[in-house]
Amino acid sequence: MINYHNKKFRAISNSPNGEVSSQMIFHYQQHGNVLTCAYSGGEIIKGHLIGLVDDKGNIDMRYHQVNAKGNLMTGTCKSTPELLENGKIRLHEKWAWTSGDCSHGESVLEEVG
Repeated sequence: MINYHNKKFRAISNSPNGEVSSQMIFHYQQHGNVLTCAYSGGEIIKGHLIGLVDDKGNIDMRYHQVNAKGNLMTGTCKSTPELLENGKIRLHEKWAWTSGDCSHGESVLEEVG
């Protein structure tokens, strides 16, 4: 299992209907197979995620956040890791809003630091 504890990630791409941008850093904490993160930046005032990591490093997560418009947004996300040649992790994400327009999209995060 990949351990994401204390790893930091930044979005390098996102669908137009997403709110995550390169202006924010996700600082993951992991205990056992439970992953958590508090985040903010760009269009997001404050957000949290919680997820479960499987033995291949895939993450099944739920998130909630307050955006710059003052809306409380919620969603689900499944992330699949890719190990890069430089030893860093790239996460390929498929997500869906469970609030607002309930649309879905894809994003890519890369480990920084």
